[in-house]
Amino acid sequence: MRYIAINDQQQLSLDETDKPAIGDDECLIKVRAIGVNRADILQKKGQYPPPPGESSILGIEACGELVAIGGLQTSWNVGDKVFAIVPGGAYSEYVKVKTDHLIKLPENLSYVQGAAIAEVYLTAYQCLFSIANLQSNAKVLIHAGASGVGTAAIQLAKQLNCSVTVTVGHEDKVAACKALGADEAINYHETDFVTWAVQQKHSYDVIIDVVAGEYLNKNIKVCALDGHIVILSMLGGRFAENIDVAKMLAKRVNLHATTLRSRSNEYKTQLIKAFTQDFYHCLDVGSISPVIYQQYSWHEAEVAHQVMLNNENIGKLILTVD
Repeated sequence: MRYIAINDQQQLSLDETDKPAIGDDECLIKVRAIGVNRADILQKKGQYPPPPGESSILGIEACGELVAIGGLQTSWNVGDKVFAIVPGGAYSEYVKVKTDHLIKLPENLSYVQGAAIAEVYLTAYQCLFSIANLQSNAKVLIHAGASGVGTAAIQLAKQLNCSVTVTVGHEDKVAACKALGADEAINYHETDFVTWAVQQKHSYDVIIDVVAGEYLNKNIKVCALDGHIVILSMLGGRFAENIDVAKMLAKRVNLHATTLRSRSNEYKTQLIKAFTQDFYHCLDVGSISPVIYQQYSWHEAEVAHQVMLNNENIGKLILTVD
């Protein structure tokens, strides 16, 4: 099969390798579309290796149809259209996946749309519900609101009638987030979100943060009593200095750091079951839907990566396999 390989100069190009062999608890997807994630770029740079024993090929989410099924399943058939998260290997013509991690592609969605769901919606669901126990009418702050996870989190939170504030870096992203339902969108180049929140007398029950660094102290300042801060990434730096622990104690702040790729198969299975139980019907009827910035041929993977590095995208970048 063809796949996207990484050369010694960290450049991408098509190459050939063997098709994955599947176990009894796995299925094989013929990949039609691939979701691009920052994990792919970090892995390309040698900074985010796949979990031990998993494929070294890039890619953690894919959409396509089943072409082979392991012996332990009874619910799926060859030809079923599906999307899924995988620990690696999605940048290829075929990728294997645990059968319990498959999600049926709704009939109203295309392969491209399906490839834009799994990673961002499961991550957003994990942060908001599995970790932060989001409740109806809560106040939510989402940094990088126009990112894939951000656009998913806005939609999930609004399904519970939550008040949602986002921070973004461009006026186009302000408009896009408000169109998705965000109540407030702050351009951080023009306005400090802490100053704004204090002036508005806002504090937040749940804060989703991909920035870290100096944002940790800022998040603590605007966190509500018993609020949750969930850190997903560290785009603003690895270290946070001068943490105000007294303020954390006074507010009883719940501070979390999480990833999804390295979680156990059992954890992912339960997360997928919970998400599909709570929100699959919303995908099915279109009350939530993936936001796609651009789609590219997989021959243009380098271009897609650069767009993400430049923070140009609003929502997801997708590669199509031809």
